Amino acid sequence: MQTIAAYGASAATAPLAALTIERREPGQGDIEIDILYCGVCHSDLHTVRNEWGGAKYPVVPGHEIIGRVSRMGGAVSRYKVGDMVGVGVMVDSCRTCPSCREGLEAYCDEGFTGTYNDADKFSGGVTYGGYSKRIVVDQHFVLAIPENLDPAAAAPLLCAGITTWSPLRHWGAGPGKKVGVVGLGGLGHMGVKFARAMGAHVVMFTTSPSKAADAEKLGAQDVVVSTDKTQMGAHRRSFDLIIDTVSGQHDLNDYVRLLTRDGVLVMLGIPEHAPPPLSVGQLIGARRSIAGSTIGGIPETAEMLAFCGEHGIVSDVEVIAANEINTAYERMLKGDVRYRFVIDMATL
Repeated sequence: MQTIAAYGASAATAPLAALTIERREPGQGDIEIDILYCGVCHSDLHTVRNEWGGAKYPVVPGHEIIGRVSRMGGAVSRYKVGDMVGVGVMVDSCRTCPSCREGLEAYCDEGFTGTYNDADKFSGGVTYGGYSKRIVVDQHFVLAIPENLDPAAAAPLLCAGITTWSPLRHWGAGPGKKVGVVGLGGLGHMGVKFARAMGAHVVMFTTSPSKAADAEKLGAQDVVVSTDKTQMGAHRRSFDLIIDTVSGQHDLNDYVRLLTRDGVLVMLGIPEHAPPPLSVGQLIGARRSIAGSTIGGIPETAEMLAFCGEHGIVSDVEVIAANEINTAYERMLKGDVRYRFVIDMATL
């Protein structure tokens, strides 16, 4: 085992602070990564504060990891020392169930192993994430990062990026399709960028008129203030696909009625409270669907990263020092970030 500097929380009510953790030495199929940058996801905050329950302290968050290969086991052939690589939300899965065999490890029948706060089958303890100087991961869950991308801005692609790419790809966003993105945050801004680069006509839905200019800069051809019934009504029965990134309570019926026949509303956010009752008649009357989606599998994530390299797509980020993370959490709660914080791990 090796001792690694990290940043984490010792309790739900404790601020994040510097600490040390232990990681395994690289096994035959492992890659050791010197972490350069780690994105800050809203789920990091939820886990640290035990808002979803099940937090195992100390919690070292972080699943948007970018770094360079420093060591690797003898069975690793895909990478070499010095390669720029990334690690996302998963570091393992059963690899034998139908989903895993199809490269959809995020839907593993046994449940994938999360990059942090999950059972570590190697140590018998808990997995620790990317708020640390180094990580050791099985080669299957390590991803190549195009060298032409800014590594700090590429970090959120490993979660916010793939979470929006996957439904857009699965439900066929592209030329001739009208795609809506609900919510202009860490997920939403990536959804706009991807849908536009795929060739779709992109409409941004927001409750804040002040975000219209930003949405257009990101690639939205139209911006709709979702609280304006006239603006919403003008788009009735016209969308092939809407991806909803909002976790706050809102009425899904407002978006279902905007779908064309066979249109799909895909939920990415998890509202904290039950939404208003759904009008099933609106689904039946136009063969519409409501679906859910999470991160993609490893092959799909690799495809996304290659697409980003080809099109020069990265997240809009604000780089912070490790000791600024507690302030960043408070700002994140207020929506005061455009659109993702990323920790410079050289500051740890």
